[in-house]
Amino acid sequence: MPGGRPASGGLSASGGPPAWARARRGPGRVRGLPASRPTPSRLAKANQAPEPWHHVWMRRQALLATAAAGAGIFGYAAVIERNWFALRRYDIPLLPAGARPLRILHISDAHLTPGRHRLLSWIRSLDALQPDVVVNTGDSIAHHESVQPFLEALGPLLDRPGVFVYGSNDLYSPKPRNPVRYLWRDSSLHPGRGEPDLPWAELGAGMAAAGWLDANNKRGRIKAGDLDIQVGGVHDSHISYDRYDKIAGPTDPAADLRLGVMHSPEPAIMDRFTEDGYDLLLAGHTHGGQVCLPWRGTLVTNCGIDPVRARGLHRHPADSGDPRRPWLHVSTGLGTSPWAPFRLYCRPEATLLTLVPRIS
Repeated sequence: MPGGRPASGGLSASGGPPAWARARRGPGRVRGLPASRPTPSRLAKANQAPEPWHHVWMRRQALLATAAAGAGIFGYAAVIERNWFALRRYDIPLLPAGARPLRILHISDAHLTPGRHRLLSWIRSLDALQPDVVVNTGDSIAHHESVQPFLEALGPLLDRPGVFVYGSNDLYSPKPRNPVRYLWRDSSLHPGRGEPDLPWAELGAGMAAAGWLDANNKRGRIKAGDLDIQVGGVHDSHISYDRYDKIAGPTDPAADLRLGVMHSPEPAIMDRFTEDGYDLLLAGHTHGGQVCLPWRGTLVTNCGIDPVRARGLHRHPADSGDPRRPWLHVSTGLGTSPWAPFRLYCRPEATLLTLVPRIS
């Protein structure tokens, strides 16, 4: 029919499809070939619902969210909680009947390095508690320039009766280590470092010059008010500097209080203090675990003590119901290693222990 479409779909004079068919042909078709038909596999893939968690974009978002959460937690642990100092208080029935209460300020593990101005300021404020006795259980410094700032921060606390022992970080500069390794080994297994490179003798001389008792592998007596306190202490057992044999033997029953002091709360050493009749044992070293979980608490102790007793007030032995067994206080400490400057669910602390007469 002239001017119109052929009634049938015949070929054009050139042998190809008619012009009207060529005009309707899509750009994806090859001339002279029929349009490709989708295979069953293609249809199944096209109809398959997308899996969001396997999508590249979603994976990237999940990774970004995880990284942001991790950075936020680390920022809190390193900036906020590390400088969020706490004062713990405990009352302990230990004194003879009729004795007035005795306040013992327990400090430990300052790990002082230059620039820790908040820490120094908080230590200075502790004299306002008016303690009767101050006990420092070691690891006070972590830098060769920290002795004088630490002694100045103690300030008027040095005018009060005091006792001190050393920790390993008073002798040796801290070294970078992977903190995850503490989950299966403690730092006592690291190879020795030879001669001490920190001014531990200067630190001890400063405290001793103020009248504090050096209790490193020594016994002694101090007076606090009208109370007579017998003290026995050991150097840091974590680096095998303890020599308990030098102080071994029964304590004096005439003393009003028998106080055992150490840096690392190793059960074998605490057993010997217990056998000799000490009433109260004070230690540090553990940092309370430093990184804890809210539903579990302490993960590692870096020594032989069980995680439950790695901080706070307990008895030794743990399962003893005998009221004659000593009390044990382990401080979480004031600082951290400069190579692990963070705390999580384990605030830095000092503790005021108020000793009161025993309940008859």
